[in-house]
Amino acid sequence: MKTVRAYRFALDLTAVRERAVLAHAGAARVAHNWALARVKAVMGQRAAERSYGVPDEQLTPGQGWSLPALRRAWNAARHEVAPWWPEVSKEAFNTGFDSLARGLKNWSDSRKGERAGRRVGFPRFKSKRRTIPSIRFTTGTIRVEPDRMHVVLPRLGRLKLHESARKLARRLESGTARIMSATVRRDGGRWFVAFTVEVERAVHPAARPGSVVGVDVGIKHLAVLSTTGEPVPNPKHLDAAQARLRALGRALARKQGPDRRTRQKASKRWQRASARLGQAHARVANLRRDGLHKLTTHLAATYETVVVEDLNVAGMLRNRRLARRVADAGFGEIRRQLAYKTVWHGGRLMVADRWYPSSKTCSGCGAVKTKLTLAERMYECTACGLVLDRDVNAARNLAALVTATLEPAGSGSVAGRGANQKTRPGGQEATKRQPGTASADQTGTVLPQGRKAA
Repeated sequence: MKTVRAYRFALDLTAVRERAVLAHAGAARVAHNWALARVKAVMGQRAAERSYGVPDEQLTPGQGWSLPALRRAWNAARHEVAPWWPEVSKEAFNTGFDSLARGLKNWSDSRKGERAGRRVGFPRFKSKRRTIPSIRFTTGTIRVEPDRMHVVLPRLGRLKLHESARKLARRLESGTARIMSATVRRDGGRWFVAFTVEVERAVHPAARPGSVVGVDVGIKHLAVLSTTGEPVPNPKHLDAAQARLRALGRALARKQGPDRRTRQKASKRWQRASARLGQAHARVANLRRDGLHKLTTHLAATYETVVVEDLNVAGMLRNRRLARRVADAGFGEIRRQLAYKTVWHGGRLMVADRWYPSSKTCSGCGAVKTKLTLAERMYECTACGLVLDRDVNAARNLAALVTATLEPAGSGSVAGRGANQKTRPGGQEATKRQPGTASADQTGTVLPQGRKAA
């Protein structure tokens, strides 16, 4: 099975190499800002001409938004705009043009209703101070040295790695991997190189063939599994680091920072304090990423079918009382990682509909409660007398959602049972759920009858 994956390694750059990388990142930013200014100028000129009644065929020629169109315009003007352009790789300019082309396309698709999710704004100019330095190489010499402690990139030459690249080197030597691109990026005060690699990957079946697990994610516990019923503890890395982050933030506020209005530059102490604060945030992100990868890898490698809920994470982040803890838990990242890791192991990820009442439904008899407050941590069914932890009950319902609706083997189709947005009438307890009243789309998302996939 061919798949695309990334290999990320930390770099140990000398002062000379770091200046060269920053020069390439600066060239990418210049190219992005120049192309954006040109696009906005042409759009403004054409709008002004239309307001004066100029026919469309006599308007100023438009500027294309695609990567080749932006690159052609740059090649015609680069000698005047940037006489220093031969000093850096052409991939630096392509990085800026590519980011702008993607941003313009996303903005256009969002306006036309062709892009799902929140409305995308028009691209903005990149600031030298706020923009994260990044360069992407797609052509030229990109390789891992035989000592596996150095990589070679166009114009940057030989860069030393902080760790061995043996995992990637073994695949390259055996011919089961092909490097497609390399991205150099500064993150948390350190430089990293990430290789996008096309890998010939063997499918390793799940340890428990035919098994199904329901995963109920939350804030108190990161996840609760339907098979064991034992909660996966939420480490709450951001809460644990709050004391240090506050101290570093106060120390940064006491230094002389930059001021755009007076063009005051930041002091050296402010820059060092800002770097320390960035490193503290990067450590929290790394700890969170490591824990989520371990959890999702275990689930994908153990169970053939994993069932999760379609949570409205964007809506949760608008709740000022829960936003920080929801972001620290990483609900969206759990689903994203499970989506591709289950494929690696020959399994599948099922996503229950957002309106499916997993917490309100009794996992024993199937009765659905009309109301269930967040304060009720134990589920008590008045129909059958079941008393169970609320999260364990929800996880079992998610697992049963697929187990009870699977058709005979070999059919490949799934029928789930969902719920309407409105709670069923009938007082505190409603009638039992009716299986087989929903369908599933091609992506495996369980949908209630009458609703379409977003």
